[in-house]
Amino acid sequence: MSQSKINFKIDKKLKKELDEICEEIGISLNVAFTIFAKKLARERKIPFEVDTDPFYSKKNLKRLKKSIKQMENKVDI
Repeated sequence: MSQSKINFKIDKKLKKELDEICEEIGISLNVAFTIFAKKLARERKIPFEVDTDPFYSKKNLKRLKKSIKQMENKVDI
């Protein structure tokens, strides 16, 4: 089977964490990404749910900024 090489950058801390998880389950990071790629190709969709963290919603960030501004404007007694 002919193979292609894919290069991409990933955060060092995240890569270390992924390496540790893969080692625990007895596969390499390369095998893990190959499993992901095969499932993506076969199913033609991301093989897991992709969603956002509600903490970073526009509504919540607006409220957080307002709270920060209120805290900054308070005078310590």
